[in-house]
Amino acid sequence: MKGGIYILKHGGDIYTEGTLIGRKLLDFSSNVNPISISKDFKENIGEALEKVPLYPDIKYRELKNNILNYLFKSNEYFNGNAYGKEHFNSIGIENIIVGNGAAEILDLVISYLNSITIVVPSFVEYEDFSKKHKLNINYSFLNEFMEYDYEDIFTQIQNTEGLIMANPNNPNGCIIDHCKFKNILDYCEAHNKLVIIDEAFIEFVLDNNKSIINYIHNYSCIVIVRAITKFFSMAGVRLGYAISRNNKLLDFIISNQNPWTVNCFAEVAAKYALFDEKFIDESKNWLISERTFMKKSLNHIKIIQKVYESKANYFLCKIKGITSSELLKQLMEKGILIRNCNNYTGLNDSFVRIAIKTRDMNETIIKALSEISS
Repeated sequence: MKGGIYILKHGGDIYTEGTLIGRKLLDFSSNVNPISISKDFKENIGEALEKVPLYPDIKYRELKNNILNYLFKSNEYFNGNAYGKEHFNSIGIENIIVGNGAAEILDLVISYLNSITIVVPSFVEYEDFSKKHKLNINYSFLNEFMEYDYEDIFTQIQNTEGLIMANPNNPNGCIIDHCKFKNILDYCEAHNKLVIIDEAFIEFVLDNNKSIINYIHNYSCIVIVRAITKFFSMAGVRLGYAISRNNKLLDFIISNQNPWTVNCFAEVAAKYALFDEKFIDESKNWLISERTFMKKSLNHIKIIQKVYESKANYFLCKIKGITSSELLKQLMEKGILIRNCNNYTGLNDSFVRIAIKTRDMNETIIKALSEISS
């Protein structure tokens, strides 16, 4: 808290002004699936307890096999039918890296480069990791509609070794247009530039055809980073993974990553949660219903000037008549936490991000926003 205004770098901080002072907050700042975690995982968590005295397999062979099998099954889970399956045949467990959340893997991948193009606004750690490793940074800004500017991205990557962008993007939820992006992929492949695609929220798109994994068989420049954090509601488990056919990058990560960064609970989570079809179906049905409800409801709030189109489980909103910090403060007084977007490069104190939660929670924040608007 600074000058009465709550300052936060990321979403999900329910502790500082919440649990640590005996207060429960409704958290709309964290984009984690509100559906209770996989029943299959909970019923089999004993497997992890049995492994607690043991070191994990340093090569994580079973874990990587489970991730690989999930990638195969995700076409079935998320309506993937527009492409052939060549990409599946081109990857094996040797093309998968696992880590302590997507953040560890992003840090390692970025450290491989000397310069990078970052599409902004986006996840703030892209910039923080790049600055930590002293990379030269070029920025490509989203256009006025909060969509990717492919011509500008192409221009910016001319003078950097790599590109990082998300699919869908955080904080606004736009996805990559494959047709417009292919020219960038072709250029990067021909000029040995790395293309880092953060797909931490890809399951929420509900369409596996939108994933850049469909191109991995043709492009060794691609590295896709994902996690079980968001869709599978396991932020506390800390399991991320990357898929790539870039052998130099894979060798670099293996050489520079600390051993045993993934624990036995994460291994068991991947074994069961990734294949829990009941959980996946329930989550899909929840999102279809609540994304529609929230978009319609937010568009009726007087202080919200614009709700940007989103394919994810959150909405970026431009507000009017109140700053993002003041709105955050007033909602905090009502026990509600949202994401102030004033620390995103390319945004200011006219933007907030609001996650999609359960119907009861969503109705609560809509009521609170309506009261603030009146």
